[in-house]
Amino acid sequence: MLALVITIVVLIIGIAIFVNTAPQFGESPKGDRLTFIESSPNYSEGQFQNLVETSMDMAPREIPGLMMKFSTGRKKREPQKELPSKFDFSRNSRIDSLVYVTWFGHSAIMLEMEGKRILIDPMLGPAASPVSFMTKRFPYKDPIDINEIEDIDAVILSHDHYDHLDYPSIIVLKDKVDHFYTALAVGEHLKRWGVEESKITELDWWQSSELDDIQLIATPARHFSGRGFGDRNKSQWASWVIIGKHSRIFFSGDSGYAGHFKEIGEKYGPFNFTMMECGQYNELWKAIHMMPEESVQGHIDLKGKVMMPIHWGAFNLSLHDWTDPIVRASAEAKRLNVNMVNPIIGETFVVGQDLPEETWWTFKEKIVSAH
Repeated sequence: MLALVITIVVLIIGIAIFVNTAPQFGESPKGDRLTFIESSPNYSEGQFQNLVETSMDMAPREIPGLMMKFSTGRKKREPQKELPSKFDFSRNSRIDSLVYVTWFGHSAIMLEMEGKRILIDPMLGPAASPVSFMTKRFPYKDPIDINEIEDIDAVILSHDHYDHLDYPSIIVLKDKVDHFYTALAVGEHLKRWGVEESKITELDWWQSSELDDIQLIATPARHFSGRGFGDRNKSQWASWVIIGKHSRIFFSGDSGYAGHFKEIGEKYGPFNFTMMECGQYNELWKAIHMMPEESVQGHIDLKGKVMMPIHWGAFNLSLHDWTDPIVRASAEAKRLNVNMVNPIIGETFVVGQDLPEETWWTFKEKIVSAH
C-alpha cells in the first residue's frame, strides 16, 4: 500500500512538472498584460465569457458511460484506409481578384487572395495533443510536408486548443510568417514559442486589423479555451471575418450554434464563402460544437453563398463515425438548397468557380473532382 501511494504521488508530481515546464502547454497572460486583458468587456469572474450561457458540465453519473464509449468502437470512428490527398504549394497563375482555398483536413486552411497567402488554424502536425501518442492524424495518401509551405503573409488563430494551435507547426512556420492575428490573449503562447511580439496582433470580438487591402475582424463564437491545468478560458476564442476588395469570407472557428451567426451576417454579410465546423459533436457538448444540421443553418444565418464543412476528416475527437459529419451536413445542405463544396484534402479550388463535390470519403478507386 505504501509503495502504491508513493507511486501515485510521484506520478502526480511528474505530471505537474511536465505541464508547468513543457513548452507545448504555452503561457497564460500575467502582470500588466493580464490587467489589460481583464479590461475586455468579454472578460469577467476571472475568465472570458460567452455571449449566452454555455454550460460544459456533465453529471458525474454520465462520465463512466462516456469513458466506456470512448474506449470502444474506434474502428468506425477512424478510416481504415489512407485518405486521398494531394498537395501543391506553388503560387503559379494566381489571380488577385480570386480566392483560392486549400483544405488540410480538420480546420486547417490556406487562403490565397488579394496577392496574400493566409493560413488559418494551421494544425499541420501528426497529433492534436500535447503528447505525440494521443489523437493521431488520420493517414493521408500524400502526407502534409509543412516544410514546403513558404512565403506566408499571415496566420490567423481562432483559439488555443491543440487541434487548432499546434506547437510543432508554429515552430516550423514562425520564421516564414510575416504576421500572426489571434483572438485576445492567444498571443501569449506564441511569445513563449519565440514569435516576436511585433509580429502578433491580438483582437477582441468586433475589433479589426488591416493586412494591406484585406480587413480581418475577430467575431464572436460560442466555445471555450485552455491547454493545461488552471488556464480554462484565460484566452479568448473567436470566429473570423476576412474582407477583401472582391470577396467576403467567414471562418467559424469552433462554436456551438447561437444567435451570433445571424448578427455577424447582418453586420458583414452576405459572404461569398463560409467555412463552418461540423464535426466532433455530441449531444452532451452541443453548446460548444454544432451538430452538422446547425452548421448549415449557421451558414444560412450568415447569408453565405457557398459553404465548406470543416473540423472533420483528420482526427477522432468524438464518438460519431468519422464520415457522419460530412454525410449529415451534405444531406441538410441538399434539403435546404445550400451550395456546398467537398474538396479532397490538399486540393486547391477557386471560390465561385470550382465546386468540388466528389464523395471521396467513400474510397472510390478513381478520384475525380466535379467542376
